[in-house]
Amino acid sequence: MANLNKMFLIGNLTRDPQLSYLPSQTAVVDFGLATNRTWTGQDGQKKEQVCFVDCRAFGKQAETLNKYMNKGKSIFIEGRLDFDQWTAQDGSKRSKHRVTVENFQFLGSPGGAGGSSSSPDQGASDEAEKPDDDIPF
Repeated sequence: MANLNKMFLIGNLTRDPQLSYLPSQTAVVDFGLATNRTWTGQDGQKKEQVCFVDCRAFGKQAETLNKYMNKGKSIFIEGRLDFDQWTAQDGSKRSKHRVTVENFQFLGSPGGAGGSSSSPDQGASDEAEKPDDDIPF
């Protein structure tokens, strides 16, 4: 039987990444991601739903995410869904799903909180490359 566990998410960080290290000195970063869904209901009203997702990355990716990301910034994440189980201090059994990041891409402008991934000077360089004639081909 075939199996597939692949997640693709685009969203904004809900909090600053929290970097820690395993006993093996492997970097681990945890962060929250919010994804939005908007639609128009049968009554014609615009509706929005926000989904909050816990994410975790390891190694060099964890260090990179910690260095360049903070609350509000946009990111594309590719990963897998994991199910964590533990026993709380009061003895109760706890569990939650979390996305383990396998690949990611920063979205938005460097230093910004999202938006276009083009640089501010890109428009100026595009203008310089346009030919002066009016031939449409």
